[in-house]
Amino acid sequence: MKELRVALFTGNYNHIRDGVSLTLNRLVKYLEDQGIPVLVFGPSIKNPKIDHCGELVVTPSIPMLVPGREEYRIATHFSGSAKKRLEEFNPTLIHIATPDGLGIGALRWAKKRKIPVVTSYHTHFLSYADYYAKYLNPIKIPFKMMMKWFYKQFIHTYVPSRSMIEELHREGIPGNMRLWARGIDTERFNPSKRDMEWRRNVGFADDDIVVAFVSRLVWEKELGTYINAIKSVQKKDKRVRALVVGSGPAKEEAEGLLPSAHFTGFAKGEDLARAYASADVFMFPSHTETFGNVTLEAMASGLPCIVADAIGSKSLVENGVNGFLGRKESVEDFSKQLEKVIADESKRLAMGVSSRDMALGYQWDSINSGLVNNYREVLEQSGKE
Repeated sequence: MKELRVALFTGNYNHIRDGVSLTLNRLVKYLEDQGIPVLVFGPSIKNPKIDHCGELVVTPSIPMLVPGREEYRIATHFSGSAKKRLEEFNPTLIHIATPDGLGIGALRWAKKRKIPVVTSYHTHFLSYADYYAKYLNPIKIPFKMMMKWFYKQFIHTYVPSRSMIEELHREGIPGNMRLWARGIDTERFNPSKRDMEWRRNVGFADDDIVVAFVSRLVWEKELGTYINAIKSVQKKDKRVRALVVGSGPAKEEAEGLLPSAHFTGFAKGEDLARAYASADVFMFPSHTETFGNVTLEAMASGLPCIVADAIGSKSLVENGVNGFLGRKESVEDFSKQLEKVIADESKRLAMGVSSRDMALGYQWDSINSGLVNNYREVLEQSGKE
């Protein structure tokens, strides 16, 4: 079998710190730790948010012209200098993570040279087209046609959750889909990081029930549903307090709508782990997740989770076991689920234990090892053709 040499093409690797970039950086580190050569191609900025892993070949890009998403970039094309570096690298497998100009250019380059190509689905682009219909609706139909064309080109499509695979099938997106879940650092995200002194210092009483929301603060994450559910339940139980972790364009407006909340701003590492573990409940109404990294982090931190009954999240939360599923965009239903969680302390604590136990099944090395096995299967198949 040929040596495995992976070229990874992505629209987001170091300029934004989000679930996609962190997942891909972790993959590159794992490949390098296994002695597997890997080269990354993607856009960047002058002061990137991530000190990235591996070698990144920066490719041309433009800002995304959608309000609230301006810091994201669109990789426009596969430049001549990037092609030259790829030829020097001499890949045996191409992994394309984004259906943008760069990804399409890399796909054509690989097809021309008969190099096997795989892809992964990280962002539910079609749901964002619905959310930003004012800006994107005119191109939704041609975009969906492009998606169908794009994903049928690959030997494998790696998808983070079974519910996302089912959703893509419903949307008519083709492909040989394989599960590539997300992992969690269960040492970092751990109930032992709970810090009562920190809670007191930020204004929470010991008997307050702190309900956390952790995400980039943009309205499409259903931040409004969280805010309104909190306010609704607070009318009945003053112990309920809001903890909002993250930053983004919706932060200032959200602070005005929820003045009694504690907003930490952007947090990472031990600060993030402490914030999770120091809460009592996690609520995340977003229904655009392909997996739900923040939900898994909350589970590992020992929190019962109230999440949308939607793709991604419902693959992690078992209704009534480690949390509850709320109807999409329903403030009333999320309020109801929160009331159920806070009504029974022993049940709430038991759900937190179940969350932790379930999170222990998501270990990064095992998950990325499975992906490498899929890579090798592709190489073996291509060698027989």
